[in-house]
Amino acid sequence: MRASGILMPVFSLPSPHGIGTFGKEAYRFVDFLQKAGQRYWQILPLNPTNYGDSPYQSFSSFAGNPYFIDLDLLVEEGLLTPEEIAACDFGDHPTAVDYEKLYTARLPLLKKAFGRFQPDADYEAFCQQNAWWLDDYALFMAIKSERGGCWTEWDDDIRLRDVAALKAARQTYAEEMNFHRFVQARFASQWAALKAYANAHGVQILGDIPIYVAADSADVWADPVQFLLNKRGEPALVAGVPPDAFCEDGQLWGNPLYNWKYMKQDGYGWWKRRLQYALSLYDVVRIDHFRGFEAYFAVPADAETAKDGKWHKGPGMSLFKALGKDLPIVAEDLGFLTPAVHKLLAATGFPGMKVLQFAFDSREESDYLPHNYPRNCVVYTGTHDNDTILGWEQTAPPEDVAFAKKYLRASADEGLNWTMMRAALASVSDTAILTMQDLIGLGSEGRINTPATLGGNWQWRLDGACLNDWLAGILYDNTKLYSRLPTEETN
Repeated sequence: MRASGILMPVFSLPSPHGIGTFGKEAYRFVDFLQKAGQRYWQILPLNPTNYGDSPYQSFSSFAGNPYFIDLDLLVEEGLLTPEEIAACDFGDHPTAVDYEKLYTARLPLLKKAFGRFQPDADYEAFCQQNAWWLDDYALFMAIKSERGGCWTEWDDDIRLRDVAALKAARQTYAEEMNFHRFVQARFASQWAALKAYANAHGVQILGDIPIYVAADSADVWADPVQFLLNKRGEPALVAGVPPDAFCEDGQLWGNPLYNWKYMKQDGYGWWKRRLQYALSLYDVVRIDHFRGFEAYFAVPADAETAKDGKWHKGPGMSLFKALGKDLPIVAEDLGFLTPAVHKLLAATGFPGMKVLQFAFDSREESDYLPHNYPRNCVVYTGTHDNDTILGWEQTAPPEDVAFAKKYLRASADEGLNWTMMRAALASVSDTAILTMQDLIGLGSEGRINTPATLGGNWQWRLDGACLNDWLAGILYDNTKLYSRLPTEETN
């Protein structure tokens, strides 16, 4: 079934409070998607951000980002007042997130809301149903709020999870733990309502989970046997990717690696829980760095770059057999691929990804050129790690841009962004995903992330005026032209 959608991070939504949320602008975006004939809203991970503000480095692979809780909805609940919100400084840039000011302003507001909250049956049910991850996360964050630093720097009794020490800590931090439970309950409630609205309007959520978890996370602290760690809980080897044409030193991600031998013996229980939880939040899940399941790149933890890393065999098909059949998964199969990776992807049946910006290397034939696509794939003009199309046009090698324009039969009357988007929609790929920045014709100022760099990433936000019927109509017409409208609209 042919379909299309838009990649738009939640944090990039318009909002008067410094960052996109699950409030009215999110509902307005769903309305825009419906008017434009789109089936998918693809988002980035919804987890709390860690060092560097990246959604791919989080304190938990299960918890939700407190920044996405809509403050105006808390006012409707009687937990905050408009005056309390108006008194806060969330940053004065309407199209960029100021994470430092958010960190300073958000927590006190949520604490005020918590102070007025009266637990009800829904809250108690949420806490009971999610206790398997929520209790450890709440304790982890409560301890971190007092002691700071990475958990590997904490005292041995807490760091190594001594039973008596944990019992005492739960008593000491009981109120702070309840605060974090409250935050997660409000996140879950608001997200569930938004997702239900999207589904009712014919829009499915295409979520995203990174293959790895952060070293400084409740995941690693609470369940260290799942990871390759030393006695202090520190990784001896960390994740990354080798040097390539885009980064001569490779990328040193720093995530701990999985203890795949233990996981297999355990029936991959951790991955079953993680994926089941993700599929309770999203309709479809994109798994980042899929090639790491066939073979993963391991770098010495004390290395300064990824140059000294080595490949190790991953779990392969045994993991996906354990997870079950017919899972709604998109495999991010970009990067250094081997015949073994292609074989694994084919065995799973998952659609892989094609990125048009990667297609136009004028030196060689590319699998990313549309005439090479299989139907079972998802084509993107670019991802959150790419520049926008117009930004790429200005910064890519001139010969590559010339090749793209020749291949796509670009005309002077149409911007390259629309030429490339129409090529994605016209392709045989079952699904085409466009980015909001390309739809509105932004240059590099709309870029979300530049890999292997710190600072200036994950900040772009949309001007709310761009979500209008005129743009929705243009996108609808192109979606209809290439037979990607939802089934009920094709007749």
